[in-house]
Amino acid sequence: MKIHDDKINAVFYKKYSSFAIYEGRDGRNLVPYQTYETFREKDLDKNFVIDLRRWLQNFQFDEGANYFSLIREINGGESFNLVCKIIHIHEGAGNEWMAFVWDGTDAPPSNILQKLEDEMHHPLPLHLESLPLSRDTLCSFPSVGTVLRVVSQDIEHDNLRLLKTGEWVKLLNLLCEVHAGLWRCVLTAFTKLRYTPNEDRLKIERQRLYDERLSRSPQSLRRMPFWSLPWPSQVTEVDGDDDDDHAIFLTLMDVLTSSEVTASFKCVVRVIAAFPWQAKDFCFPAGIDRIRLTLEDSTARIHAFLYAEDGVKFFDGQSSVKALESKLNALLGVIADNDGEQNDTRRNPPWVQICLKSQSDKSGSRHYRIFSTKLVA
Repeated sequence: MKIHDDKINAVFYKKYSSFAIYEGRDGRNLVPYQTYETFREKDLDKNFVIDLRRWLQNFQFDEGANYFSLIREINGGESFNLVCKIIHIHEGAGNEWMAFVWDGTDAPPSNILQKLEDEMHHPLPLHLESLPLSRDTLCSFPSVGTVLRVVSQDIEHDNLRLLKTGEWVKLLNLLCEVHAGLWRCVLTAFTKLRYTPNEDRLKIERQRLYDERLSRSPQSLRRMPFWSLPWPSQVTEVDGDDDDDHAIFLTLMDVLTSSEVTASFKCVVRVIAAFPWQAKDFCFPAGIDRIRLTLEDSTARIHAFLYAEDGVKFFDGQSSVKALESKLNALLGVIADNDGEQNDTRRNPPWVQICLKSQSDKSGSRHYRIFSTKLVA
């Protein structure tokens, strides 16, 4: 053992050192799963392993003054510590690894730093990974609470590959960033990782908060985004009442992973983009043509479309360009000047209620349309 830069290091000398690696605290096997070629096991080694496993049963790291944030407390550009569950490990293009983590809380909504017209050539992405995840993978995700992306930066990507799906971990010194309004965290050279035992108080506390959320009363509020409480804005209205089939608000992850191909949903979302983006392009002689809206909540982003009579209803029968622009600006969080021009690229769209219907095309791909919703702002 040697001290280097005030840190204790175990130094391996190839000429006369050896090693063996055993399963940890929950292991039962006394056979090492990896050894150096010169290692020769002794009975004393087995006793060491047994004693270490017994000691680890009640061992807790001294967290010192470290504060562990909830995902709902993160801020862009800041470093923080996180206790979370590994939901999925993804290998992208170029051997780039990404971890998907969750603690049951909702990440705060971020400002959209993009002008409306940018949606034509540079549309807001629905996800940070280069290709969308498969439906089978999405179905393994929790449908409530933000699943946060974690990537490596300037360090070996294998660090993420070694994480185990389903395990709770503590990540220290993560860097938080926002890309196109989507949150992600970055592993840096200063990041530390610790697997967390089932008895850890921080893990138990996060599970308790999640359980309390899903037992909230009334039931219709349990899956609403945390940041939309106590109730979404009055910018939209939806048909129906508390006795209809869609009275319970569902998340966009519920929508994406629904087992029913053709189904209807009631959600609370933010509308962060529209295409076409100019109201003058909405109207044709036959009425409202197809409009693509980008929706997001704390769990996912999707594209949803307005067609024909649903579009007419959505805009409350308005046909003048000025009236449509005013309503669209309110929906998208646009602050416009007296000439109707967007004078600030920062947008913070309001939380609104919508009704969604899912359908599939001939290839089996699912598409979503907005119905029974009226923009009243």
